Amino acid sequence: MNADDLKVLRAQLTVGISGRESQLEFASAIKDFPEPLRGLKPKGAPHSAWQLLEHMRLAQRDILDFSREEGAHYEEKKWPDDYWPQSDAPPNAGAWDASVEAFQKDAQELYRLVNNVRRNLFKPFSHGNGQTLLREALLVATHNSYHLGQLVFLKKMLLGSDVL
Repeated sequence: MNADDLKVLRAQLTVGISGRESQLEFASAIKDFPEPLRGLKPKGAPHSAWQLLEHMRLAQRDILDFSREEGAHYEEKKWPDDYWPQSDAPPNAGAWDASVEAFQKDAQELYRLVNNVRRNLFKPFSHGNGQTLLREALLVATHNSYHLGQLVFLKKMLLGSDVL
């Protein structure tokens, strides 16, 4: 693969992680999510908005930590305990905004990793089981897309489909 092809691939991975174009962008999914509804689970819903947001943040952070060059010092998390918050609702008034900010900051770091021409997208990490930066970027894109869809659906359930 030549340098121009790699540049295109890196740009498309960045778009995939962001959700732009064919998927849902993070900012659109969380925009105007009413504070009183963030910890509610309608009948039949497996998660609250808070649980989805925090799960996405925790999982994306874990993938970022795994993907960094210093990933050889990565400590594996316990599934599912380290990936889902215990409570349905944010623990305090600022927790939602802090989670949003941390998610966005980590997404920016992932963009930088993917677009760093010194990072080989195809080389397996020395500390993994064959995972590559390409695989981890795709994992973030698909994982976030899935849960953002859940979040939007949950918002529609909570507000009523005529509202959105």
